[in-house]
Amino acid sequence: MPSVDQRDPNRVIVFDTTLRDGEQAPGFSMGVEQKLKMARALAGLGVDIIEAGFAAASPGDEEAVRVVSGEVEGPVFCSLSRATESDIMAAHRALSHNRRRRLHIFLGTSPIHRRAKFNMTADEVLAQAVNAVAFARTMFDDVEFSAEDAIRTEPEFLGDVLEAVANAGAQTLNVPDTVGYSTPAEIYELFAHLKRRVIDNHPGTILSTHCHDDLGMAVANTLSAVKAGARQVEVAINGIGERAGNCALEEVVMALRARADQFGLTTGIDTTKLVGVSRLLSQVTETPVPRNKAIVGINAFAHEAGIHQHGVLADARTYEIMRPQDVGFDGTSFVLGKHSGRHAVSKRASVLGHDLTGNLLSAVFAGFKRRADEIGEIDDAELLAIIRSATSDHNELRGAHAAV
Repeated sequence: MPSVDQRDPNRVIVFDTTLRDGEQAPGFSMGVEQKLKMARALAGLGVDIIEAGFAAASPGDEEAVRVVSGEVEGPVFCSLSRATESDIMAAHRALSHNRRRRLHIFLGTSPIHRRAKFNMTADEVLAQAVNAVAFARTMFDDVEFSAEDAIRTEPEFLGDVLEAVANAGAQTLNVPDTVGYSTPAEIYELFAHLKRRVIDNHPGTILSTHCHDDLGMAVANTLSAVKAGARQVEVAINGIGERAGNCALEEVVMALRARADQFGLTTGIDTTKLVGVSRLLSQVTETPVPRNKAIVGINAFAHEAGIHQHGVLADARTYEIMRPQDVGFDGTSFVLGKHSGRHAVSKRASVLGHDLTGNLLSAVFAGFKRRADEIGEIDDAELLAIIRSATSDHNELRGAHAAV
């Protein structure tokens, strides 16, 4: 039996490839201890499957898969494998001590892969795929097959391959946009076709999506695939991965949650841990998360513009479609800068113990605007200095008027 419960049609399986596709990208390489730290965090996050590496890639990768899958409990652990007996056996060695294991076989199916990489005919590729899955099923109860470069594969041949490997025992059929080439409408049509042709005739088989971000559409394409019937998403924290990266776990999970009206689907992810896991990956790989990164960037729930700050103070829903606490932030962040309005400055001053009104508020706000033009962001220390200066000037002016 497969090691993931696939019975709920409204449950999307989260397959995390941060430690494999993510880690193999330039700048994101991890050692065994780093992978172990991330795997524990991913298990706590609630991912269903962790692709721990590519065991046949090197002795070090095989060791990493063995250690991580042996020391972390909860998720299913998976190793990538080419459609060869030696790769499959390397993955089995690495995962042999773990009952909750999966083998993930991939083989290029597109015309350019058949010609340039393999010099094989379509029939030869189909036969190799079937043979690899059949061999893998002698050692693994849970086998996933990926038709590499599926999006640029002839739809009918792709259907032939997926149907054949399903008959050979593959329970998860992954349709990757390996080079980030597809569009949401195109991928929806393809997944709908494959669901009708293959999945509907193989009860219990899962259609999976794995989208790269070369044209910036990985999340949109993943969601379109889900809408068309995919029930596994292959994703990575912070969207790391080959070239422009993979579909970002945090983005697709929160899209499914925030737009439940559109999808009506759930995941097992504890979304309150998203920011923490994102920060951990940033530390482990020494790669900062962009400020404007969706869901987990520090600007995701930060507001500087006065109009926005005023609206959020009145009702956060004016400009926030999610609660910051739902993804792991403490709360909304107001950034005071040259775009901030009087209301936000007054509110922050009050938090700092200064209730500003009338002429004093006007003086503080004028000083605030001058200083913000000079240095940009105004932190609490700068604001207190502005308040002290304005208060001093205000008191001197009041004293002068009293003397007159």
